[in-house]
Amino acid sequence: MKSILQISGMTCEGCKSSVEDKLSSLDGVDDVQVDLARGLAVIYSKSPVSFSLIKETLPPKYGLINEEGVKLDTHDEVTTKVSKIKQLKPLFIILGYILIASILLNYKNWNSSNAMLDFMGLFYIIFSFFKILDIKGFSLSFRMYDPLAKQAPIYGYIYPFIEVLLGMMFLIRFEVNIALILTVIVLGITTIGVTQTLINKRSIKCACLGTTLNLPMTEATFIENALMIIMAFSLIF
Repeated sequence: MKSILQISGMTCEGCKSSVEDKLSSLDGVDDVQVDLARGLAVIYSKSPVSFSLIKETLPPKYGLINEEGVKLDTHDEVTTKVSKIKQLKPLFIILGYILIASILLNYKNWNSSNAMLDFMGLFYIIFSFFKILDIKGFSLSFRMYDPLAKQAPIYGYIYPFIEVLLGMMFLIRFEVNIALILTVIVLGITTIGVTQTLINKRSIKCACLGTTLNLPMTEATFIENALMIIMAFSLIF
């Protein structure tokens, strides 16, 4: 018989191989095929495989949804919320550092526009650094929700360097209006994918900080992108 699972948390070929090996080791399983890009695992077995056994077999970082669309998770809602807050702690710390740095760079001769430009420049530079650390893993995670990366996977490899370029343009004040327009377009596309993911309640990994930090896709990701877009619009007009 054939069973289909949606598995979140797979970010690289190593994850794919690990999942295939662990699922193949289950009793009664004849074959396992994992589609990394779509986050799917197809299990062929002689008899039905217990989903609870699959959950126990795979590491905790992987989330499971069966073919009926039922999320296989033993954590209650409160535990999940607390877990998300803890997982997002690195994101909040990084944004806090960027905010403080932007204020310190401008506090003597305060100018809100310059502070926002410095914030956006530092945001891009720092976030691109984490993506470039494992650019292949980032591109695989990114294409799971970004509409353009889904259609053109090469975009996932280019995206971190687009962030570097935009960050430098903001920090040295080079063609700022062009950088602002590109910010609206680039982050606007990504925000569409983030919104669709949240609406569909898919449990996937956010690629905003690459694969170094395991961040879940949450409302915070949407707010993070929306904040940058709002600042870009406010500076344009």
